[in-house]
Amino acid sequence: MNHPPRPETLLRPRVPSPLQEVRDDRFSRRGVTLLLKRDDLIHPDLPGNKWRKLALNLEAAAGRALLTFGGAYSNHLRATAAAGRLLGFPTIGVVRGDELAHRPLNPSLARCAADGMRLHFVDRTTYRAKVSPEVLEGLLSLFGDVEVIPEGGSNALAAQGCAALGRELRGHTDVAAVACGTGGTLAGLAAGLDGGQRALGIPVLRGGFLGAAVTALQREAFGGPAGHWSLDERFTFGGYARTTPELDAFAADFEDRHGLPVERVYVAKLLFALTALAEEGAFAPGTRVSAVITGTPETPVPREQPLRAPPPHEPPPQESSVSR
Repeated sequence: MNHPPRPETLLRPRVPSPLQEVRDDRFSRRGVTLLLKRDDLIHPDLPGNKWRKLALNLEAAAGRALLTFGGAYSNHLRATAAAGRLLGFPTIGVVRGDELAHRPLNPSLARCAADGMRLHFVDRTTYRAKVSPEVLEGLLSLFGDVEVIPEGGSNALAAQGCAALGRELRGHTDVAAVACGTGGTLAGLAAGLDGGQRALGIPVLRGGFLGAAVTALQREAFGGPAGHWSLDERFTFGGYARTTPELDAFAADFEDRHGLPVERVYVAKLLFALTALAEEGAFAPGTRVSAVITGTPETPVPREQPLRAPPPHEPPPQESSVSR
C-alpha cells in the first residue's frame, strides 16, 4: 500500500538546528556561557517550535483541513497557514476578538490570509469557551470535517514533537530556556533532556496557568512528569504581545551586539530574562545556558490596499477562496 510522503520529506526542515555560542560580557564575566539554539532556521515559513509542534499533527491530519485557534498576533496561526499553502490543504483560523473583523488585518493576519487561511473571528467570551462541546460543535457544523488543533498548537503530539528539541541539546547545555505561550514546547523540551539538565520556561503572558498546562500536557503525551523544568513568570512585560521602552531598548542593543534580529513577542522576553538572571547570579559559574530562538521578527505583507475581513453576514467562500 502506498502512503503519501510525510510532511518532513516534503518540507525539508533543517534539523537538528544549529547551536551557536555568543560572546556576551553580561554572561561571561559571571562564568556563564550563552548559547543560541537557532530553531528560527529550521524552515523559512515554519520556524522554530512551530515546525516541531505541527509536524506530528500534520502527519495525523493526513491532508484533511485543519482548524485551529489564536490571537491577532499568533505565530501558530501563521505557521499553520503556511503549512496549508506548502502542503496543499485548507486551513481555518478561529481568531480571538470579533471587533477585528471590521479592521484592516495586521501583518500576522494578513500573512495568514495571503497563505489561504480562512479567518473566522469570534467574540472573546466565545473564544474563552473554545474547548467547550457547544463551541466546538458549532465550528464543526460551520466548517465540516476538519482536524482540530488547540490554541498555540499545544497538544500531546506537539509535546512529543518538541521532545526532539531536548534530545538535540543532550550533552551540550546545562539549562535550556524557552519563551512560553501555551506550554507545549516546554513540556516536550524537558522530556527530551537528560537527567543532568533542566528546562526553564519564560512565560510571555500573565495568568499563572502555565504550570498546570505543562503538567497536563506531559501527562497526556508521556504518561506523567518528564524531566526537570521550572517557570519564571517575572518577565511578561504587561502581557502577550506587549512591550515597554526597556524591553525595546534591550532587544535593539542585543541586535547591535550580536547581529541577530530579535523577535519581540517571545524571543526578546526570553533573552531579557536570561540576561537578568545571569546578572542576579542565578546561574553558577561554569553553567551553559541555551536560549531557544523560536521565531523571527515580523515581515509585513506588501499590499496596495490593506486587507480587511468580510462583514460577519457574508457567507463563507468555497475552499479555494480566502475568508479573512
